Amino acid sequence: MQIAIINGPNLNLLGKREPGIYGNESFESYFERLKAQYPDVQLTYFQSNIEGEMINHLHEIGFSYDGILLNAGGYTHTSVALRDAISAVKTPVLEIHISNIHAREEFRHKSMIAPVCVGSICGLGMKGYALGIAYFL
Repeated sequence: MQIAIINGPNLNLLGKREPGIYGNESFESYFERLKAQYPDVQLTYFQSNIEGEMINHLHEIGFSYDGILLNAGGYTHTSVALRDAISAVKTPVLEIHISNIHAREEFRHKSMIAPVCVGSICGLGMKGYALGIAYFL
C-alpha cells in the first residue's frame, strides 16, 4: 500500500511555529515515527509553501497511490485550484489539520477542499496523520 502525505504552507516550521497550537515536534521527526509504526506501508512525504508545486505533486501521484493525506494549511480556505486538482485525480484524498480549524478564527471555518475529500480529521494534533493512515488501511 502506498500512502502519500502532502503538507502545505508553513508546515515546514512545525516544532518552531506556534508550539501552543502545533506542538514542539518537527514533521520530519514525526514522519520517522510514522514509518516505524506502519512498516508495511510505503509512506512518502512532500511539503511545499507553493500552491502550484502541491498541485503538480497531486497530479504526479494521484493516479497510482492508494491514499493521500493532505494538510493544505492556509490553502484549505482559499484554493479553488487545489480543490480542482483533488477532483481531477483518482486517488482518494483525506483532509488533515493539526489544529481544530473550527475553534480558530472564523475565516478558517470554511474548507474549500472538504467537499472533494473522502473525509476530514482536525484538532487531534499530529495523531491525525496516523488516524488517516489507519483509515486507508
